[in-house]
Amino acid sequence: MIYKVLITSIIFFLLAFNVQAQKIYKTNYKSEADLIIYETKYKSEADLMVYETHYKSEAKPNSGFWYYTKYKSEADHKIYYTHYKSEADIFIYYTNYKSEAGYTKKYEKNNE
Repeated sequence: MIYKVLITSIIFFLLAFNVQAQKIYKTNYKSEADLIIYETKYKSEADLMVYETHYKSEAKPNSGFWYYTKYKSEADHKIYYTHYKSEADIFIYYTNYKSEAGYTKKYEKNNE
């Protein structure tokens, strides 16, 4: 239990302060992933509101704009989607609006 809390804290720290860009590669293997993601249906549960962009130039640090790449070598983060909330490092909600993208107040409060 302590090990999981420690790992999660380290990942959140890295996510919050060390993200260079948000070019994402989706992997099918949990062991290959930098982050384990749970996609929620509810905005209120989300730590991060994600806007999926089709332009690499829009993927800015900590913006919530994610550009999916076909190649692992191009990605800043390799992610794995889980069906279980308890496995997730971070909860995301996909938004259709650029203005909503970014970390939520819930996430910022929990990581102050």
